[in-house]
Amino acid sequence: MFIQTEETPNPATMKFLPGRDVVKSGTADFTTITDAEKKSPLALRLFHVDGIEGVFLGSDFITVTKSEAKEWHVLKPSILGAIMEHFTAGLPILNESAPSQDNTDSADTPEDDLEIVGQIKELIDTRVRPAVAMDGGDIVFDSFDGGIVYLQMQGACAGCPSSTATLKMGIENMLKHYIPEVVEVRAVGF
Repeated sequence: MFIQTEETPNPATMKFLPGRDVVKSGTADFTTITDAEKKSPLALRLFHVDGIEGVFLGSDFITVTKSEAKEWHVLKPSILGAIMEHFTAGLPILNESAPSQDNTDSADTPEDDLEIVGQIKELIDTRVRPAVAMDGGDIVFDSFDGGIVYLQMQGACAGCPSSTATLKMGIENMLKHYIPEVVEVRAVGF
């Protein structure tokens, strides 16, 4: 098994490409070992590597976030070994009782905003998420309230120095252009 690695715009994260499917649909983001214990044997294995602070699972990649105190040249061999051992053993990536995340819940959305929310989600899914997945992250719709779109940054996007610029200059400008009701975009979950 050959696992490729790619740097991301976030210096604290690295993208690992095992050459096979990781998560069949959606994504899974783990910021603590406790989250991983409940939902993902692979994420749990990666958290056991000293210095790992986050694991994000995408369709065909794994993004790992390290602590500031550790260096990639020290961590990379252990991470590659853990991923290779996991896949080679045929172990599950996610527990069957742990569905991957998606952004389809609209139960709390006022009826007047449902069409706008649908347009926002469509633009995010078709234009934003594929681009940020290339950098090892994800941006997920959280809510729309009073003209403000709240998005959750995950994987390499969470804590990335350029995420604010991406959010404001890229995503906000695009959403405002296509949906006049959008006045601002904000990140949640930090």
